[in-house]
Amino acid sequence: MAAIASRRAAPAVGDGRARALLDRAALLVVVLAAIWAVWEGFRWIGIRTELTWPFPVNDVTMPRLHEIVGQLFEPSRVNGPLLIDVLLDAALFTAREAAVGFFLGSAIGFGLAVVLVHSRLLQRGFLPYIVASQTVPILAIAPMVVVGLGSKGVTGWVAVAILAAYLTFFPVAINTLRGLQSADPRALELMHSYAASRWTILWRLRVPASMPYVFSALKISATASIVGAIIGEAPSSIQEGLGGAILNFNQYYSLEPRNLWATNIVAAALGITFFLVVAGAERVVVRRAPENVA
Repeated sequence: MAAIASRRAAPAVGDGRARALLDRAALLVVVLAAIWAVWEGFRWIGIRTELTWPFPVNDVTMPRLHEIVGQLFEPSRVNGPLLIDVLLDAALFTAREAAVGFFLGSAIGFGLAVVLVHSRLLQRGFLPYIVASQTVPILAIAPMVVVGLGSKGVTGWVAVAILAAYLTFFPVAINTLRGLQSADPRALELMHSYAASRWTILWRLRVPASMPYVFSALKISATASIVGAIIGEAPSSIQEGLGGAILNFNQYYSLEPRNLWATNIVAAALGITFFLVVAGAERVVVRRAPENVA
């Protein structure tokens, strides 16, 4: 009987997943259609009424969305490769910088949180400076990082990865610290009563309790690493990434705005990809958590 029940349950689970995928696909189509309708509607009204606030609406400031997408499949220059091929190569280059920065910044942020959770004195001493570090514009420190590391023989893309790590470590550090502090006080008292070491308490209790906070921070940091990499490419004089493509197409925006808009779409897609990778990792880790396996 149990075997028959399990066989009946398996197709039901498969049907449920298929239905969920279809629902998500339908929701995505609806959202994209809504964005297209709002864009084209605002554009139509703005052109008809000669709207000038918050900006003049015309073919330069708001090209048609289908023309922007179509531009991806047009040559990037005369007798040159398609724009989509150029931008995908640039996206892969930027993705490498962002991924290195993401892992580096996440490791630094997690390590800082682990150190700070064990000392109130260190929290009071270092937290204000950690917060203050994020008030410095990245455009201000980017040239200093690039020039400083360049004088030590560090390649440009590594400097860009460090800039991406600069935007990544803060949310990870703050959220992880909050997560490590969220462990049940009764569980902490129990482990102390058994003379458990700090290391045991950390990995057996604090880290599992912090996972929701950590992954929330990683989702934010995943997209922030893309922003840091793109911004960092400008002072590094790197032309191979999306930052170089944005600077290049920005010079010709008044003549051909669709190239810059298409680049923005690819950059947004790269950020969404990073977010989805972290979200997928979260589902795997949370599903394998002891409280969910039992």
